[in-house]
Amino acid sequence: MLKSLTPNQAMGLVFAITLATILGAWGFQFAGYPPCELCLAQRYAYYAAVPLSLLFLLIGRDNPRMMRIGLILLGLIMLGSCIFGIFHAGVEWKFWQGPTACTGGGELTGLPDLTKKAVMCDQPAIRILGLSLAGWNAVVSAITSYIAFSRAR
Repeated sequence: MLKSLTPNQAMGLVFAITLATILGAWGFQFAGYPPCELCLAQRYAYYAAVPLSLLFLLIGRDNPRMMRIGLILLGLIMLGSCIFGIFHAGVEWKFWQGPTACTGGGELTGLPDLTKKAVMCDQPAIRILGLSLAGWNAVVSAITSYIAFSRAR
């Protein structure tokens, strides 16, 4: 199926997937699943990918070289997001230590903000089919990265 996609269609798919993912993250937050610091940092890739993919859709439509550059750039962004998602999921599964500021072993380095609910990075708010949202971010990012790289050739 992916081989039948044109680079323009692949860029449109990258746009749709990244937009749906960030909207989903906001939806979970709105539904009462507050994000931790690592969750918030994982969103930066989407904050870059959504407008960039839209921009490349608009300016690269008739420029195959520009579309290829855009797909490579977005593939790299989403590959980085995948790696970050794996890191965060590993912190949640206690495979390795996360940042001391938001994990169970962290120490207080100043006065905490008592007006905000503490959200720990090593405790997933929800698991869906066995994966936390960080794990799903890794999966979605890997798929999106593959789509971008496969059509950039």
